[in-house]
Amino acid sequence: MYVFDTSPLSELFRSYYRGRFPTLWKLFDKLVQDGLITSTREVAREMEKYSRGGFEEWMKLNKDVFSTPTAAEAELVRKIYEVEHFRQNIERKKIQNGGLNADPFVIAKAAMNDSIVVTLEIERPGGVGIPNICRHFKIECFSLEDFMEAEDWKF
Repeated sequence: MYVFDTSPLSELFRSYYRGRFPTLWKLFDKLVQDGLITSTREVAREMEKYSRGGFEEWMKLNKDVFSTPTAAEAELVRKIYEVEHFRQNIERKKIQNGGLNADPFVIAKAAMNDSIVVTLEIERPGGVGIPNICRHFKIECFSLEDFMEAEDWKF
């Protein structure tokens, strides 16, 4: 299963128009239908703030993708921020996104479901982004291209 961060969803809806990439969307929607693509309520909130390319309509049809965090996921979010270095992630996201921060919830959902995080963020030495946190907690993390490669998509 894949847990999508805001960035790859935003990229899909902003750059891969349904009318121009019907095969991509057919494959993507099939994975959603099969329960293999999921996300969190916090990602939906970030996406709504910056609504792009038909996302709102798609979300209405796929509300189940964006689940409310469980108690176990909330506990892992707490553990993420027990690591002093990762607390910078909170401050950075507050400034960038007006207080919205889906990152730890995406990571926690993936950890609790033995899933792969999909993000456009890049791991940086000493960074506090999703890939750095995933590596610290031994959670697999893919780029959008890695996801498409894993699914053997070619267009």
